[in-house]
Amino acid sequence: MSTLRAASAVLSPPGKPYDESPATLSYYRDLVEPFGMTVDEELLRSGSHVTHRELIDRLGAPEDIRRCDPDLVIVTHALPDVTPFAAIAPHLNWLLGDKATSFGISQQGLAAPFTALRIISAFQRSGRSRTAVLAILEQTTLPTRFPLAHDTPLTDSGALLVLGVDGGPRVTDVSAIDTPQAAVERLTELVAEDPQGTLLVLGPWFDQSGLDPAVRRQRLATGTYATSVWLALARHWRTWRQEYAAVVLCDTDPRSGGTHLAVLRSDRETPGRTGAAGTGAGT
Repeated sequence: MSTLRAASAVLSPPGKPYDESPATLSYYRDLVEPFGMTVDEELLRSGSHVTHRELIDRLGAPEDIRRCDPDLVIVTHALPDVTPFAAIAPHLNWLLGDKATSFGISQQGLAAPFTALRIISAFQRSGRSRTAVLAILEQTTLPTRFPLAHDTPLTDSGALLVLGVDGGPRVTDVSAIDTPQAAVERLTELVAEDPQGTLLVLGPWFDQSGLDPAVRRQRLATGTYATSVWLALARHWRTWRQEYAAVVLCDTDPRSGGTHLAVLRSDRETPGRTGAAGTGAGT
């Protein structure tokens, strides 16, 4: 099964001014006007204009990422890139040695990275991959008003995971759940296996009201859509590995209503596991 070997994260990197390119503006109009929408140039001017490529360049910069030598690269996103026609998965592949099969997954909302985990698992079970890289990108400059991005509001962000076949926390389950009640029941089952050794990492869109208040959890703040639980994992996985036998990532897509979860398990090391994150709301 897939194992987490390294990770990186970026949140709210510096932006740049709006480039008033007539060709790009024409592209945006051709893209949205057939669906009865109009391009809002004020939104474009006020945006941060952080491109997918810029997120990838930052995510791929750490030395342990640079030398991971992947044979599979998958880039996922729920919101489109501000720069049209950019091929981002091949660019990440090139940064990391240019030896991998590479492709992107989009138009699945926050389900996209969970889908990518299933694909990586299938590649690795079949022997077609030993080291895979998964990138989750979220840029927030859009040519037309999108309530999810503009009313939340969302922040430019990205996470990158290096997944091998040994060592590190093991990805043991990736699930899609249709109803909120079924999601609460599934989380309750997972916690019951080891109440003290399990941490729930809940994205900002998941309704946690049905959970036992005593369950160990970190509730993530608003400000991200598809990257929320992955940013937390990229930042804290080494600490969580020492403190918990199981970490469950879970969030609900506010557009589809579908809940998605992934379970990572580590070999329990009693001296280091104190459950320091505690219960209740996280950061």
